[in-house]
Amino acid sequence: MRDGSFGADRADELLHSLGEHLAAAAVHLDLVVIGGSALLALGLVARATRDVDVLAILRGETLAPADPLPPELEVARDRVARDFGLPSEWLNSGPTELLRFGLPHGFLARVETRTYGDALTIRYASRLDQIHFKLYAMVDQGAGRHENDLRALTPSAEELLMASRWARTHDPSEGFRQELEAALAHLGLTDADLDA
Repeated sequence: MRDGSFGADRADELLHSLGEHLAAAAVHLDLVVIGGSALLALGLVARATRDVDVLAILRGETLAPADPLPPELEVARDRVARDFGLPSEWLNSGPTELLRFGLPHGFLARVETRTYGDALTIRYASRLDQIHFKLYAMVDQGAGRHENDLRALTPSAEELLMASRWARTHDPSEGFRQELEAALAHLGLTDADLDA
């Protein structure tokens, strides 16, 4: 697309190309991805996205922060950007800060794994975990696409409560709690007990 955004098919093409560049450098990486590109890959939304958000790098059983990206990945990413006429930020480590306060319980057991050639494995956050991340982002950054994505995921009241309690572990402030309660009411969930 002209504005630098891409859909599911192009995202798949970009990641296969990234895998080819990594294979040529004899590097294998296992990345954990969230956000719009993960929603697209899992068929949960139909909108376009502008980037692939790398949450973490999986090393064995350990999730390591993705910032900074490994040098080999940066080189491969930049080559893909050049080949497809995209900004280098098409693949970025923006959400890796989420690791600092912890991911939803059972996160890794729920990921959906895809391979892009022999050198690149992507683990996409599950629908339930995306509900957690999208609710947090909606409260923290404002509605817009986060609200649209969240509504597309059709969360149940129970899932919204789970996501709310997790979000409070990232920001326990009273101001965030008030914003969270307002967001839940906006989504149709009133009288939510966030302390249970």
